Amino acid sequence: MYTLLLHIADSPEPVKAEVDELPDPSASFLVIKNPRLRSEKEIRGLEDGVTMLIYPWWRINYIQVLPSGDDELDFPLLYRD
Repeated sequence: MYTLLLHIADSPEPVKAEVDELPDPSASFLVIKNPRLRSEKEIRGLEDGVTMLIYPWWRINYIQVLPSGDDELDFPLLYRD
């Protein structure tokens, strides 16, 4: 499972959500789970109990893939502990 930070066009704050696999750029939409604001607050305007959203690609400016605690770095760090 991946945690994403979606930067939506004309939205003041990014949306944080989970997906099972990384988005397919050839799809016309993106399905996300557990949508919330970056600050972990609820998104205003959603009905109670909504756990999934579908965003069309044309609304998404860019996506950040957030690291999880168990990810290992694939490259050496330039500094030492």
